[in-house]
Formats: sequence, C-alpha cells, structure tokens
Amino acid sequence: MRVSKIGSTVLVGASLTAALAQSAAQVTPADIERARRSQPTITQQDINRAVRQHGMPNAADLAKIPPAGVPNIGALPSPTPSQARQQVDLGAVAKGFDASATAPATLLPGGGSALLVFISFSMPDATLARLVEQATRSNATLVVRGLISNSLQQTALRARQLIGPRKVGFQLDPQAFDRFGVNVVPTFVLLKDGAVPAPCAAGTCYPNASFAAVSGDVSVDYALEHIKRTAPSFSKEAGVLLAAMKARP
Repeated sequence: MRVSKIGSTVLVGASLTAALAQSAAQVTPADIERARRSQPTITQQDINRAVRQHGMPNAADLAKIPPAGVPNIGALPSPTPSQARQQVDLGAVAKGFDASATAPATLLPGGGSALLVFISFSMPDATLARLVEQATRSNATLVVRGLISNSLQQTALRARQLIGPRKVGFQLDPQAFDRFGVNVVPTFVLLKDGAVPAPCAAGTCYPNASFAAVSGDVSVDYALEHIKRTAPSFSKEAGVLLAAMKARP
C-alpha cells in the first residue's frame, strides 16, 4: 500500500493523481448563473454618458488650438565682421578629404619618398607648433584622424591657426591610421620612393617593407636619425630629408 501526503491530508491506497482530480471543485450551472448575476449590466444610458465624457473633439474644440508657430529666420544670429573674414572654404576641405581617400600619402614635389607625421589636436600646443615647424623644413605631411567636435569648420579653423602662413601638407585621413597601423601620436612614417599600394580593408595599404615608422614624443629629425640608424634600407631616404631640414633652418 502506498501512502502520499499533501499538506496535512494523508491519501491512502488510490493514486495521487486520481485523488487530486476527485478533490477538484466541480463547476455547476448554478455557479455559472450566480456569476452572471454578479456582473453589472451596461445600459444604453451608460454608453451615452461615456460618449459625452470621452467624445471626439468637434470643430469648435479644434479651433481653440493655437496654430504652430513659424520660425523667424530673420531672428537668427548673424556672424560678426571678424567671423565673416574667417570663413573657411568647406567645399575645398571636403574635396581634399575625398582626394586623400584615394591618395593615402602625399609624395614630395617631383616624386621621391614621403614623410607622414600623424598627430592629434589633443596634443599640447607646444608639441604641435614644433612639429609644424619641422614638417615645413622636411616637406612632411601632417595627418589627423578625425574632426574636432564632429565639425569640419572647427577642424579647418584649428588647422589654419596651427599652420598659419607656413607651407606644409595637411590631411584629414582616418584610414591612414589603419593603413600604417598607427595607434599613438605622434608617429612618423617614412614611405619609400616607388612604393605601390594594394587594396585592403583600409582602402589601400603598403607592404611592410615599403615604409618605416617611429612613435613617440620626439622631433622629426630625431625620428629620421633613428630610422637611418636602425633601418638601413631607408638610410638614403632619411638622409635626403635630414639634409633638407639642415638646409632650411
């Protein structure tokens, strides 16, 4: 004989499942009728009252809603005379960015090797000023990853403030950072003369043997000296750029 216990009730003999089924309450027609009588009766009067309380707005109600205001374009602020004189040709900057996507490195005039200096506007002003001056003497190109505050105009203004009247190359090229594996700034990349790019995930890439890179808060001439000393295959290119820097004090 099997004994099962549920709470304080002991069931003897019969299966537990059958016992539970027998103990379940049976719903009778009287129960159904009692439940029906307990429900409130909704009359047409109740429906009419609900319609009056929550009805759709009529034409008079809609007329009370004030019309949407029209923006006053004339009230927008106008640039001051000094701001007007500082207008930047954003179209030209954008075209320059588009060109950089297909021409990842700017070669020296007349061909030859290319020196790229990867920087960020978040670097100290003194460091940026020094690199701009050295890039001018070495014919290097400054490369930044992205925009300041996602604004092309702010970026162009900051670049103009940084470069001033100097003749130095400047590129906005986020893909170049991936192309040459640049993770820190400043990074100096010396690209060999005649290097041929190939398609890659970053658009176009150069074989590792076609460029040398140095990272760290150092000067351009120090980076070139380091490349010349540690990468003999780039000794000639580094020497040419070092000579150019010495010739342009």
